Amino acid sequence: MVKLNDLSDNPGASKNRIRVGRGIGSGKGKTGGRGVKGQKARTGVAVKGFEGGQMPLHRRLPKRGFYNPFATDYNEVNIGRIQQAVEAGKLDAAAPVTVEALIAAGVVSKPRDGVKILGQGKLEAKLVFEVAAASKSAVAAIESVGGSIKLLAGQAEAASA
Repeated sequence: MVKLNDLSDNPGASKNRIRVGRGIGSGKGKTGGRGVKGQKARTGVAVKGFEGGQMPLHRRLPKRGFYNPFATDYNEVNIGRIQQAVEAGKLDAAAPVTVEALIAAGVVSKPRDGVKILGQGKLEAKLVFEVAAASKSAVAAIESVGGSIKLLAGQAEAASA
């Protein structure tokens, strides 16, 4: 039977910590393994990125790119994925396909800035889409099966994929 007071780690599983600065005889006395004098011998000093006066790497490399605060982040959904949801009975073919309908069907996890429909895959169901954007190939595929697409206000351009 195992008792709590009998529990112990395997021998050699953990090392004892070295107590620095405890006399010359310990081998880690006097300067405590820090060398002699200077900034790094003091406490609380960490010179990150300093390369001894040489131009540091983070300053030698060029800056690149920028953050665009006005960029639109669409959920991209292919028409093939929408067809799968219709066949599985998760999307109602009679109701319009909106962001809310796609979230309820589990096709999209969160709304972001809207949904963009892309043209990969095959669409057989006649659907009415109300989305933020769509590629030209997606619009062609939707209209070829007799469906329609309404681009929501503010994003009324059929952005090419």
